[in-house]
Amino acid sequence: MSDLIDFVYPSLLQLYKDKDYFAERAILAPTNEVVQEINERLLGLFPGEEVEYLSSESICQTEEAKNPSNGKLYSPNVLNGLKISGLPNHRLVLKVGVPVMLLRNIYKHNGLCNGTRLRITKLYRRVVEAEIISGGNIRTKMYIPWISLTPSNKRITIKFQRRQFPLSVCFVMTINKSQGQSLSRVGLYLKCRVFLHGQLYVALSRVKSRVGVKLIILDKDGNVTNKTNVVYKEVFSKI
Repeated sequence: MSDLIDFVYPSLLQLYKDKDYFAERAILAPTNEVVQEINERLLGLFPGEEVEYLSSESICQTEEAKNPSNGKLYSPNVLNGLKISGLPNHRLVLKVGVPVMLLRNIYKHNGLCNGTRLRITKLYRRVVEAEIISGGNIRTKMYIPWISLTPSNKRITIKFQRRQFPLSVCFVMTINKSQGQSLSRVGLYLKCRVFLHGQLYVALSRVKSRVGVKLIILDKDGNVTNKTNVVYKEVFSKI
């Protein structure tokens, strides 16, 4: 993992202030759990003071009116602990200079869409200032507000709101979130197998050249290997 970090983010401590440094670099992984694990590791290495933002959760009024017992069953501690794809975590830790990804559409005409990557420039109590580093509005400074978010996942049996900044640290991102990105340096970390074979294609096609990609593949015992799941092995028969 240290080799992969050095490959994607060489001289991180010396070059992180360069406005273009994070624009075309990313580590990709299949699952949110792995993404968060590596992001926390890189955030710890990143210089500067941490600023912690804790969300506020509440059950939607219509849901509470429908079933008053939900208010007692789903305490704030339970709601705080829910980690849902597309929703920022209850505890969000940021530093000035860190790359982040927007998790919701806010101002589409200004480039603030779901999946837009930004670099933190200033941290305030109720708003975050950040500079866009992907898409058509690169280097534009925007203010990200503290907003109420509702999970879109239909498997969540209760409707609740989380008031938080719609951001996640994105030294590392999931393969799905990388769709549409054009990168010059990509590290692909396969701690577990990809869900779909199309995901591997998406990950490898994010990078502009072969020299710009490096993979780490682990087997079921956690050892480094050079094999991954391939469906149509006959495509390699004449290579």
